[in-house]
Amino acid sequence: MEITMTETRKENEGTAVEAGTKATERFTASGKLAKLQVPQERVSLLAGEAIKAINDIAVKHQVTYEEYNALKAWLIKVGTDGEWPLFLDVWLEHTIEDINSQERPGAVGTIEGPYYVPGSPVLPTPGTLQMREDEPGTPLLFKGHFTDTDGNPIQGAQVEIWHADANGFYSQYAPELPEWLFRGTVKADGNGYFEINTKRPAPYQIPTDGACGQLISAAGWHAWRPAHIHIKVSAPGYQLVTQQLYFPGDPHNEDDIASAVKPELMLDPKPRTDGGEGEEVVYDYVLAKEGQTK
Repeated sequence: MEITMTETRKENEGTAVEAGTKATERFTASGKLAKLQVPQERVSLLAGEAIKAINDIAVKHQVTYEEYNALKAWLIKVGTDGEWPLFLDVWLEHTIEDINSQERPGAVGTIEGPYYVPGSPVLPTPGTLQMREDEPGTPLLFKGHFTDTDGNPIQGAQVEIWHADANGFYSQYAPELPEWLFRGTVKADGNGYFEINTKRPAPYQIPTDGACGQLISAAGWHAWRPAHIHIKVSAPGYQLVTQQLYFPGDPHNEDDIASAVKPELMLDPKPRTDGGEGEEVVYDYVLAKEGQTK
């Protein structure tokens, strides 16, 4: 019997609870809450309007007790499965990112997602990400330059990169994968140039055996994300930009479950010009200085 990617993922990816627990633990340890100081008035405004919006929806659609109890059970399951990071990153983060980057000039960003792991191996350029000896997939050379908004090369820039393998799995979130498979931090040279050897990732489904999958199934949605490469680019004195870079022709570029695809993030793969096997993509970064706005 032919095994589809969906069946393979269910067999090999580990459970949604395992992945959700790791994502929750990493967010808790990330330090993102260290500077959290939200004024009481702001909490009251945002929480009050969110609660009112939910109540307005209930009135508008005459929600029954059966539906209310199903919602309560599902919210509990999101927590017990550890899937709040996944839920928020898939269905809300794209809006938060748009709001918070609208005044930043230069490179366009998008969501980070739940599978980021800090502290990846540091590599000089040209760098090659960790791969297995018989790693499947199309070889991909990813290269580009860093400049500021005036066109000057940036010193000390780096590309933090992570992505799924050719079967749609992320290291540290699926069993039996090398710890830093397709994860690395590549330093650009003194002219702001970088070059990274990796392999083209595959589209994948977000975990479907937990609470988020339960919602997707109940609503008749799909769980697919288009193939993409995760990026964080930074340099001393410049604003951090987080991205996902996509490939043309992917059937889910138009209906990404996470609504994170933007035209500016589409790559343009071409045959390699250095005589190597596979493809190459060029993506240049313009970074804004700290505090700089449009």
